[in-house]
Amino acid sequence: MANRFLCFSLMFVSVLIIQSCNSNEAMLTTKKIYITSESGSKIAEQENVRFRKGTAEGTVITAEPSEIRQTMDGIGSSFTESSAFVLAHLEPSKRMEVMEALFGEKGANFSLARTHIGACDFSVAGKYSYLDTKGDKELASFTLKPDLEGFSAAAYPGIKDEKYDLLPMIREALLIKKSQDDKDFRIVASAWTAPAWMKDIEDWYITGSPENNYQGTGGSLKKEYEETYADYLIKYLDSYRSEGVDIWAITPVNEPHGNNGQWESMNFTPETQNWFIKKYLGPKLVNGSNSLVKLLIYDQNRDGLEHWTDVILADPETAKYVYGTAVHWYESTYKVYEDVFDRVAEKFPDHAIIHTEGCIDDLGKPAPAGITDPDKYQETDWFDNDSFWWNRNATDWAYTATWAGVKSEDHPIYVPVHRYARNIIVSIDHWMRGWIDWNAVLDHNGGPNHVGNYCGAPVMINTETGQVYYTPVYYILAQFSKTIRPGDKAVRTSMILDGQGEDDLHACATINKDNVLSVQVLNTTKEKILYKLQLEGRYAEITVDANSLQTVQIQL
Repeated sequence: MANRFLCFSLMFVSVLIIQSCNSNEAMLTTKKIYITSESGSKIAEQENVRFRKGTAEGTVITAEPSEIRQTMDGIGSSFTESSAFVLAHLEPSKRMEVMEALFGEKGANFSLARTHIGACDFSVAGKYSYLDTKGDKELASFTLKPDLEGFSAAAYPGIKDEKYDLLPMIREALLIKKSQDDKDFRIVASAWTAPAWMKDIEDWYITGSPENNYQGTGGSLKKEYEETYADYLIKYLDSYRSEGVDIWAITPVNEPHGNNGQWESMNFTPETQNWFIKKYLGPKLVNGSNSLVKLLIYDQNRDGLEHWTDVILADPETAKYVYGTAVHWYESTYKVYEDVFDRVAEKFPDHAIIHTEGCIDDLGKPAPAGITDPDKYQETDWFDNDSFWWNRNATDWAYTATWAGVKSEDHPIYVPVHRYARNIIVSIDHWMRGWIDWNAVLDHNGGPNHVGNYCGAPVMINTETGQVYYTPVYYILAQFSKTIRPGDKAVRTSMILDGQGEDDLHACATINKDNVLSVQVLNTTKEKILYKLQLEGRYAEITVDANSLQTVQIQL
């Protein structure tokens, strides 16, 4: 009798366990759903939804956690001298609020950033390096003074902290990271140019003019200074480390195709950069105190990615020094070039693709000659106006341009939020490991910029009144950053649009070490969209608000 009772009890417990397992499987729900939308939601939580067994029909987003792809390096924005200059107009306590919003756990918690080595267009006055003594091949006069000297209130009325500058801004971000549990922070450094005396033009840049048939240039590195320039970059890494800043990755130069001499630049071809890395920079990185610093090649627009990788990554003597390739987005306001990403990832699967710069360029700039729609070319009313960022109001440098060699059809007017979210989502879905915005902070005009190349930024500050404006782009980047962390893995996704336009809905997915799946969904339309999220044999019906970015997290 006792044995029969024991058997019955064991059978009953087994049934309960089986029922509990089946119940847990059937009761899968989302962990969190976040939404940022034109209607005013800012990383707001939505009600969780329950999954059911079956195969979804209609508009379906499928995420496949078992198909792991690339490891993520993070999402973030950039440190520039212009950003530091604008922040120096705030009282330290107010400035820290902005920095916490950018780099703290309660804010965007950006994990990936970029900064410039020497002057760039987003320098207050520009035209400087850390080695401006001509012929100093021994680097005896090397100094970080330009990044440390601050800004005089006498020269710049409105400055509240005269000691604040680029390097103090970076240190402040590092202090925030050190004070929190999530300390992961990766900085990419890029030089816009070698010191002027190392280049064939012996100047920072030569602008286009009638005398040179409007063919401006930043010049090229002189052969006799190739090793000196490599030493200069190594000296920068060592000097920043001595100031408490470990640089995670470096690019030999920003935009090696040049910018027609509009501001600081220096030209490389794929072949000359390949030689420079193989002969000088690569060996100096791996054989010294910077062996952990990663090297990224190229650092310009996506349409040129494949040619550069075919030259440099196909050379095994150079590829061994290279972590990956840096890209920008200025060749189109809507194309992502995911087909190029796919081909490059297939050919060079061990090398990363990282987006190192993107912004709303030429903001508010009057149309130059050769623009057929000058009225729309020049944007207005972007400060403290969320509607600007959620609608078709932005243009770029090539909008309606008639210049030779420019495909103006690739540069239509666009929605700023869509350009950011689409680019990030589609890029992650096609092998990109990290995405960095350009200036984290600018003034209400999109500057300062010493050549007038004003741009949008996640945070814009009226330096006259002290008003801080967190643009919709800030909240979009913050939502991505908070839910896509370094070390997360991208997973394969697919979509059935079922009558939706091909640009109406975009999705990607990542999974973290705690097995939390994060699915990013962009709705570019003015209507809500009901879709099904399919996970293996289960799906959930989810509504994504009109004109919004939604993040759906599921604990697997």
